[in-house]
Amino acid sequence: MQIPGLIDPVPVPRTAPARADGRTAIVGLTRAELTAALVAAGIPDKAAKMRASQVWHWVYHRGVVDFDLMANVARDTRDVLKAHFVVGRPEIAEVQVSADGTRKWLLRFDDGNEAECVFIPDADRGTLCVSSQVGCTLNCRFCFTGTMKLVRNLTAGEIVGQVMLARDALGEWPAVGVKQVPRIEPDDDDDDDDAPRGTYSADGRMLTNVVMMGMGEPLYNFDNVKSALGIVMDATGLGLSKRRITLSTSGVVPMMRRAGEEIGVNLAVSLHAVTKEVRDEIVPINKRYGIDELLAACAAYPGANNARRITFEYVMLKDRNDSDDDARELVRLIRHYRLPAKVNLIPFNPWPGSAYECSTPERIARFSDIVFRGGISAPVRRPRGRDIMAACGQLKSASEKVSLADLDRRAAEKEAGWATA
Repeated sequence: MQIPGLIDPVPVPRTAPARADGRTAIVGLTRAELTAALVAAGIPDKAAKMRASQVWHWVYHRGVVDFDLMANVARDTRDVLKAHFVVGRPEIAEVQVSADGTRKWLLRFDDGNEAECVFIPDADRGTLCVSSQVGCTLNCRFCFTGTMKLVRNLTAGEIVGQVMLARDALGEWPAVGVKQVPRIEPDDDDDDDDAPRGTYSADGRMLTNVVMMGMGEPLYNFDNVKSALGIVMDATGLGLSKRRITLSTSGVVPMMRRAGEEIGVNLAVSLHAVTKEVRDEIVPINKRYGIDELLAACAAYPGANNARRITFEYVMLKDRNDSDDDARELVRLIRHYRLPAKVNLIPFNPWPGSAYECSTPERIARFSDIVFRGGISAPVRRPRGRDIMAACGQLKSASEKVSLADLDRRAAEKEAGWATA
């Protein structure tokens, strides 16, 4: 399957194989797909829509995985469901808990491939960092995930399943038999007449925010990410407001407008450098879509305004991108493109074999001060989960061990794909 966009860097298998037991996974299906699947399984057309709504409620509002617990679904329908469908979760191959409370799950999917997701608790929020690919299309040089080969895209169900697994682990489903009362918060998209007029509030839950910042480049798995986030944001689905969801891209320019128009969540951009020379080195997709092209796409991102600023992620690398001149150029670029923006300064998180060092705390503070004095918010992100390799740029399937020669070969293959596209 062609990766969305103008280039397909590495031609590898993209889709997950069918389940060995022949059953259909419900998680990840749209309402229309679920209804059609019920009809195909033998449920009469007239009943299928109602049954789909019932199943949808049990799966996404209650977190139920056992069809026998779906009390208002007729017994004969439950028998059909058990024969033809499954409500599953990714298998947890390993779980680690950091000293700071961060949790990292190594997840194994039905075909044996693995990816990681991370839950980061804070005093006023809890953020789940979700993966979109097994491995990564790109090869950002400061990122451990970028050393992996791209195996395949995650399905919509595997993406949604990470959110549901986290709710399982955090105990955030209402008990079966207990009435769930929705807490409505206003939707901020007043222009979409077809959208639900509110969503279930995250108030009182530990998991309040989702960021597509895990393994992989979300915009190279656009269709599955769009479907998955549609379920996460659906007021009758998992019910998180789009204001609480952020999608991060390394700069897949052709897909950015579509992301704003069709998904509509907050945008984060992995910028990390302000000159062509340095960004070509550390974020090599810059050779295909340069800084000016990227920032122009940011300026055109639908829905970006002072209330919904674009976040620029900027990893602090000693003597590479952390000078006073770099900070001033960052301010100039944001002003030039009139971007409603903030900058997250990320102390580099080391990993085995990495070629970079983190900027000193004094240099990071100086960089932040220059950007702040330029009128742009530039907080320094506090590293979380470093002791379990769960911090930004450290995610990688623990089961994959490769040589430095293999890493160099993979990087060359990915970049060769861009050059010949």
